[in-house]
Amino acid sequence: MKQSLQLKMGQSLALTPQLQQAIKLLQLSTLDLQQAIEETLESNPLLEREEEGEAQSENQDSQSDVDFTAATAEVNSSDELPVDTRWEDLMPSSAPPLSSPDGEMGQFADRDAEPETLHDQLHWQLNLTRFSATDHMIATAFIDAVDANGRLTQTPEEILEALRDPELELDEVLAVLHRLQHFEPTGIFASDLRECLLLQLRQMDEETPHRNTAGAIANRHLESIATADPRQLSRRLRTTPEDVVGALNLIRSLDPTPGTSVGESTTEYIIPDVFVMRKEGHWRVELNPDIAPKLRINALYSELVGQSGSASDKTFVRENLQEAKFFMTSLHNRNETLLKVASKIVAHQREFLELGEEAMKPLILADIAEQINMHESTVSRATTRKYMHTPRGIYELKFFFSSHVATTEGGERSSTAIKALIKKLVQAEDAKKPLSDNKLCVLLEEQGVIVARRTVAKYREQLNISPSNERRRLL
Repeated sequence: MKQSLQLKMGQSLALTPQLQQAIKLLQLSTLDLQQAIEETLESNPLLEREEEGEAQSENQDSQSDVDFTAATAEVNSSDELPVDTRWEDLMPSSAPPLSSPDGEMGQFADRDAEPETLHDQLHWQLNLTRFSATDHMIATAFIDAVDANGRLTQTPEEILEALRDPELELDEVLAVLHRLQHFEPTGIFASDLRECLLLQLRQMDEETPHRNTAGAIANRHLESIATADPRQLSRRLRTTPEDVVGALNLIRSLDPTPGTSVGESTTEYIIPDVFVMRKEGHWRVELNPDIAPKLRINALYSELVGQSGSASDKTFVRENLQEAKFFMTSLHNRNETLLKVASKIVAHQREFLELGEEAMKPLILADIAEQINMHESTVSRATTRKYMHTPRGIYELKFFFSSHVATTEGGERSSTAIKALIKKLVQAEDAKKPLSDNKLCVLLEEQGVIVARRTVAKYREQLNISPSNERRRLL
């Protein structure tokens, strides 16, 4: 076989380390960004945090300064959002957490930060209750048989058999279970939903309105609560429809899974990336000054680049200096992109900020990408896990993007606005004759919104609104 040599030309896209770093920083949330900054500060000696009120020296190399612009933007009547504040004016973030030299404080903080589980709380209550050694053993077996919802996964008979103590009797096991059912949270150690509700009702004050009727309904008519007619239940229970309605509302206020109230995931605090406020008739968009500290190049280390020394030292300083500059530039680009995207969102959704969700306009990623001359993927990264603080609350940037639905006037309405209309119609409906999905379609069409019944059903489910037959109430 004859060998031949051929020359081919082609194109390929290669991401430089600097571009990869910029993309990584852009898609990080605020908390992840702060962690990344701290890790970079620890690994790079040439990069340091500029403390508050500390001025930079005049003889610092001009190349070590990065022009952080676009910290504030004002939304005018036009789509252009001018920038009037520099990133250098921002304040540094909060100081790192304190730690003791011996590490005891850190160990205590770690231990205190661990979420308490349901079993931990039950064992804690068990240790505070006077039990005999035998009863303590039985109680421990019951605690081990409780699932995350607070329900028993084993019957008392199975617990008795598992203990394998010939001297134990079922009455003694049931007596311990009765005491355990007074533990917190109320309704714990129940075998099923009926018993869970009855335990909560029994521990209420005897003078609680509709308590007895609620107990009778939970005990004998639990399966028909969702669709029950208060008049029919009142005839069965020999009471008034008003008493039945009050009892049903009391049952709905109970917790069907009391165990989930303990050991829940820790509260996640949202740190807004941008602030939106109205000043002098204009909407202004500002970056949160605490999302990233002010960084600078260490002047002492940067001066070593041109001084005499070993080749390895010069290489070390030069590489870290370049890395520090790249990181500061990437951080600047992240904040600049975030501000551009947030400003365009505010310019597009100005009516939402003024009127509410019903005025939300349709918006997709391509619209913002076209306005700021960036790719849709960049806009997606800039809006994921980024939050905006507005006078109407804190929203993720992706909240402002929604699909559109045609109107009878030939315009468009966003899905968010349609959901708001559905929620408003349901809240204003007659409790005796709730609106069906077909009726909601008709009412929406009267307001100029054409939407299919299945779409209304989908939006209703997304709003956690029950079907009309389950919303019906007879007063």
